[in-house]
Amino acid sequence: MAAADSKKTVLIVDDSTSLRQVVHLALLQAGYEVIEAADGKEGLARLDGRRVHLIISDVNMPNMDGIAFVRAVKQLPDYRFTPIIMLTTEAQEDKKIEGQMAGAKAWVVKPFQPEQMLRAVSKLILP
Repeated sequence: MAAADSKKTVLIVDDSTSLRQVVHLALLQAGYEVIEAADGKEGLARLDGRRVHLIISDVNMPNMDGIAFVRAVKQLPDYRFTPIIMLTTEAQEDKKIEGQMAGAKAWVVKPFQPEQMLRAVSKLILP
């Protein structure tokens, strides 16, 4: 029982099913629990009081984009300190700054290597 409890949970928020699958698989193989959401609104709905150790979010999504999602997460007392990695095709400096100001801790540009993303996850994930 204790082993399952020690698993860290990561929420992936991305409108691309195939990308969510790639990230999901990489995280599962690295021993993480994974929750998925297709956009920011669904991502917020997943933050329902359960413990989430880290969030990986896309920037460009329908309904609620990644930056708005990050801002919304930072308003939630239970998740205010949850680290967020932006995983995106956006490489412009102004988008990165906007993401950091919203509260994102890291910025991984697609296409990415799963190892690169897992390194960022292991550095930032909450104990």
